[in-house]
Amino acid sequence: MPKILISDKLGDKGLQVLKAAKGIEVDYQPGLSNEEIKKILPKYDGLIVRSRTAVTADLLKDSRLKVIGRAGIGVDNIDVDAATQRGIVVLNTPSGNVVTTAEHALAMMFAVSRQIPQATASLRAGRWEKGRFMGSELCNKTLGIIGLGNIGRVVADRALGLKMKVVGFDPFVSKEAAEKIGVELVELPELYRRSDYVTVHTPLSEKTRGMVDKKAFRQMKKGVYVINCARGGIVSEKDLAEAIDQEIVAGAALDVFEVEPPPPDHPLLHAPRCIVTPHNAWTTQASRSRLMQATARNVAGMLAGEPINVVNP
Repeated sequence: MPKILISDKLGDKGLQVLKAAKGIEVDYQPGLSNEEIKKILPKYDGLIVRSRTAVTADLLKDSRLKVIGRAGIGVDNIDVDAATQRGIVVLNTPSGNVVTTAEHALAMMFAVSRQIPQATASLRAGRWEKGRFMGSELCNKTLGIIGLGNIGRVVADRALGLKMKVVGFDPFVSKEAAEKIGVELVELPELYRRSDYVTVHTPLSEKTRGMVDKKAFRQMKKGVYVINCARGGIVSEKDLAEAIDQEIVAGAALDVFEVEPPPPDHPLLHAPRCIVTPHNAWTTQASRSRLMQATARNVAGMLAGEPINVVNP
């Protein structure tokens, strides 16, 4: 009987899907270290993870895995090449958290524009600083979206509803396809030059790592707002901190970091015009349930010979 190890937290509904699948044995052990996982992994045919477990080549070395299921769209915590070389199918769930993440990015845009967290902290501290927190409107501003995949497209749709002008960059999207969703496709330098807001919605890869860097900030208009709810490392945090100090960037909103959790002395945790959340853009009750159930179905389907959402076909 195939055995599945779940090494990260999975919701009750996802567990129910797996337990209801015939011919599968489920071992739910969230919180294991990589060393602990490596010791027991040779007993399992399937592994389900979220973003916490790092599925490295070393971890897979002695495994007999047939499938790795990722509860989420990003697979940057999985060595897909190493899995492919060992004949292990990698699955993800690309649609479970699309709307949730897009809405969080927009919420961050509103919050950083109107300095809502800072104003809340001020009032709770007993101050009444009506004139201090001057805000910026989104209406009639230009939003630059880097990455027009599932999440980027939802952000574009909602931004158009807010009467924003939307420009986008995505080397895999045609001009005609972008126009159909109301987005003007441009190259990155033009996106940086024209945008009042820049939001990132690309996967983390060697090509996108550090792509929003010092050079990019120099091309942006003064007073731009930067939002990253995609993956830490796409935006250079060191260069972003400098751009805020230089008043190129009027405000930044980050849900993700290069190192998670970030160290207590991280400069962006203390920058007055930067708001942060702990990588929970995808987290709502609805999206969590969808993700866990979809991941469970994917892995159970793969072991039954019916793979879905294969990352490395």
